[in-house]
Amino acid sequence: MHSKSPPDHSACKLKTDGAPPSKIIPAMSTPLASIFGSGFLVVVPILASAVGPYALLAMIVVVCVAFLVGSIVRHNIQCAEPVLARGSNSVTLVAEQLSSFALVAAYVVSVCLYVHILSSFVLASFDLDTAFNKSLLTTIIIGIITVIGLFGGLKPLEKIERLALYVTIAILGLLLIMFAVYDANQYITFKQFTLPEMPERTAWEIITIVAGTLIVVQGFETTRYLGEQFDAPTRIKASRWSQYFSLSIYVLFVALAQPLVAELNGVYDDNSLITLAATASLLLPIPLIIAAGMSQFSAAVADTLAAAANLKETTQQRINMRWGYLLVGVTAMLLAWSGSTFEIIALASRAFAFYYLLQCIVAFSVCTNTRKRLLFVFIGAILAFVLIFAVPAG
Repeated sequence: MHSKSPPDHSACKLKTDGAPPSKIIPAMSTPLASIFGSGFLVVVPILASAVGPYALLAMIVVVCVAFLVGSIVRHNIQCAEPVLARGSNSVTLVAEQLSSFALVAAYVVSVCLYVHILSSFVLASFDLDTAFNKSLLTTIIIGIITVIGLFGGLKPLEKIERLALYVTIAILGLLLIMFAVYDANQYITFKQFTLPEMPERTAWEIITIVAGTLIVVQGFETTRYLGEQFDAPTRIKASRWSQYFSLSIYVLFVALAQPLVAELNGVYDDNSLITLAATASLLLPIPLIIAAGMSQFSAAVADTLAAAANLKETTQQRINMRWGYLLVGVTAMLLAWSGSTFEIIALASRAFAFYYLLQCIVAFSVCTNTRKRLLFVFIGAILAFVLIFAVPAG
């Protein structure tokens, strides 16, 4: 008699058969809204501050790392979720539980970040963009979201997510077109592009600042938590195609923005995109500020909901949604006074790096394929570097 060999979880493959476009497109809306949430508003000044004329190369590196991390999420949808459902692997269960708490913390930082960026763009339009005013307005807006959650729930506000996504993509498309027109005119006139100067930074400073930009392409993990709405093949394909689309847009956006960055004269703020938009066309700043306000408010509401729901689940109903809203809101309001937007971006990158690192452990624990495990270790090492060493631009 032959003894049964243990199940080989590495054999599970990321199958996307049976996931029609009619289901994939709706499943893409949540990850896309999160990925485009704040990244396009701040990525250009951050990379310009770090690497100057090499921003495009840095962006390509960031999106490649993001896609590798996305592969972990897709692996866990297919391979870890069945193991978690059976409860047959204690290491997987513990790592998943810890990652749930880490995700709550990451969402709290994100709520603060989104509203901080919203405040920066709104205040810039009134020439009131000071550190104190940004922290104050951020606190007020988060407070309003918290009160609405406590007394009426945030579900009705969640409906604006898709509208905010459409507006954001429309404004992004307009920016891409106008930046391309500006670049073409510059090349026709001067036969070359004017690129920003390389900042005086050491290689270590550059690496650690770029490491702090992981948050700008975060959001693909949301498909992991849409299991009640979509099956595994749909979520896997939605995650992959969301990354294909959004990461391509990010690379194109940074490439087209490069010839305009010199107009900032080496001064890089969290709302510098307004200046770049005005350089391309005087008609762009107002719709950009409107899009920034809508997208950031929507993203903040979505992450407040997600954080409260995850908190309720991970505490086994001990903390209900109302107390979750209060805890998330108060913590985010305190964070609003902890530093600049760039500092909060670096903190958010580290928070999500910790969550993704735990997801690498989940993936490692359900896989017996040596080559895949080495890949998970490699991705985990990158995330550990972000967690420990990421620093803000500026």
